[in-house]
Amino acid sequence: MGKKAKYQHLVGKRIRIVAMPDDPKESEYIGREGEVDYIDDGGILHGTWGGLGLIPETDSWVVLD
Repeated sequence: MGKKAKYQHLVGKRIRIVAMPDDPKESEYIGREGEVDYIDDGGILHGTWGGLGLIPETDSWVVLD
């Protein structure tokens, strides 16, 4: 299963960002909530939390619904 397919079930779900350890803007994003809009071909999650994509192998989040 490819990365995109592995996380496709999250599209449309609300999430809360827990950690983005490799991103210098981590403190600006911790606790933000948003809806996953799409997963790109590299498996990165993009959504309404503002600007940065989430990397599944590095970043963490919780699904709210």
